[in-house]
Amino acid sequence: MMLLLVIVAGLGVVTLLVILFAPHIRKYAAGGVCQSTAVLDGKTVLITGANTGIGKETALDMAMRGARVIMACRDVEKGEEAAASIRAAYSKAQVEVRELDLADTCSIRAFAQSFLREVNQLHILINNAGVMMCPYTKTIDGFEMHIGVNHLGHFLLTYLLIGQLKRSAPARIVVVSSLAHNFGWIRFHDLHSQGSYNSGLAYCQSKLANVLFARELARRLKDTNVTVNSVHPGTVNSDLTRHSTLMTIFFTVFSMFLKTPREGAQTSIYCAVAEELHSISGKHFSDCAPAFVAPQGRSEETARRLWDVSCELLGIEWD
Repeated sequence: MMLLLVIVAGLGVVTLLVILFAPHIRKYAAGGVCQSTAVLDGKTVLITGANTGIGKETALDMAMRGARVIMACRDVEKGEEAAASIRAAYSKAQVEVRELDLADTCSIRAFAQSFLREVNQLHILINNAGVMMCPYTKTIDGFEMHIGVNHLGHFLLTYLLIGQLKRSAPARIVVVSSLAHNFGWIRFHDLHSQGSYNSGLAYCQSKLANVLFARELARRLKDTNVTVNSVHPGTVNSDLTRHSTLMTIFFTVFSMFLKTPREGAQTSIYCAVAEELHSISGKHFSDCAPAFVAPQGRSEETARRLWDVSCELLGIEWD
């Protein structure tokens, strides 16, 4: 009985402390804020996965800065709903939705072909879309879903649009990665998790691939006036956890300690527009500041090998 009373009293104290310090907790959890007032009139921005979460918030911010925003979404209907809400929030928003399924290389190629035919400039590419901890599934092309969508899909999209970015320079590429890259390893012997599968580890591998891709691409784009950086948006309360019941429960219970999508979008926005980053490339950011990169994310050898393997899997040559 005494133990029960102690537990109840302890929970009561913790609850009271959380209530008392809620404003401070929220301020800390919110993290860094992009302070740039850069205007993007006449600029074109492409954002993948812009129909929800930090992608949608990034699209709203870019639109409010005057950019023409292309929202590349797998679900066009949801994309149109998101675009409508952006127009409702900012009546002058220039936003348009285009279909893009990163789990299908044919869709990626069709999207790029149409984009290049109808849009003559691209100043900012934000590789934002992603999947997290989904059950073992494969893309249309037979890639494990995490590495297929989060890495290979964006790798191919960037490859197809890189000429447009160079012609529009100065231009920027932002690759949304995660703190999870710290726990990832590129399993070259089983990249598609056919030997064994763990959804968490597959996600971490894909996020490490994002960091390595950004660093290697930055090296290859040296002196082109096109920069590329990766970002960790923070732990964001979004529907990215929909495939994990445990994560969904955890995020619901501890929502006060998590970033909102708007707060999570700040570092992507920062890397896309901050004036002081005009010549910074190949870096990793979190909370609108340089962030730590795990040793496996700094390996030039791994980055180059992953580049070559990615080109081979996609059937492309990208020197």
